[in-house]
Amino acid sequence: MFIRYRTQGIILGKVDRGETDRLFTVYTKDFGRLDFLARAERKIKSKLRSGLELFYLSEIEFIQGKVQKTITDAILINKFKTLRSDIEKLKIAYQISRITNKVLRGQEADKEIWRLLTEVFEKLNSPHLKGLKVNIVFHYFLWNFLSTLGYQLDLYNCSVCQKKIIPGEIHLIPSSGGLSCKNCKTQVKKLESIDMNLIKLLRILLNRDWNTLNKLKIDEDIIKNLNKISKRYLLSVLEKI
Repeated sequence: MFIRYRTQGIILGKVDRGETDRLFTVYTKDFGRLDFLARAERKIKSKLRSGLELFYLSEIEFIQGKVQKTITDAILINKFKTLRSDIEKLKIAYQISRITNKVLRGQEADKEIWRLLTEVFEKLNSPHLKGLKVNIVFHYFLWNFLSTLGYQLDLYNCSVCQKKIIPGEIHLIPSSGGLSCKNCKTQVKKLESIDMNLIKLLRILLNRDWNTLNKLKIDEDIIKNLNKISKRYLLSVLEKI
């Protein structure tokens, strides 16, 4: 007899299988990232359909078979309706799901990742979140996600000489997860220029100080530079995994 398990989860991926089945990737509160089979979920009369859709927060019941986990029930908790009606917010949700699925492997619960995922989906679902601040939510997720996994940047000291970082010529060293001051740049390869304003913004992101972030004036140049640095650092992390 199979044991039934229940947990909350955010649906981060789905793919059709066979004529009526689907495979779902879910980040769960109690088990971490899991892949599930939902039998006959694509049938119109399937009882599972109301609780299984991308970016739903649902309560999921499943059984563990010899080869895979199978969903037996799914009850919708939050469909994040505002998020779903905004194309820019949906793009961010897809980015978050892709990175989570790419970086996380294996079955392992993590309360901090669960808290971060639920937090960012709630933020994306806010009707008050508009404009460039939508993009900031992605970076809020990304940097805190990588930090939780042990890839946090040292944004206060030079990783070469260990002296305090001061305004001037500063570079990101993706491979070591740190910064270099102008006196040490010749000692390191593969540098990425970064200015002090961006460093201050990253500090606020990593402090999870959303109140301060909300008050900041964010322009397109800041977002452009932040996108560049974030992409470069994420690639360096993926190379290590």
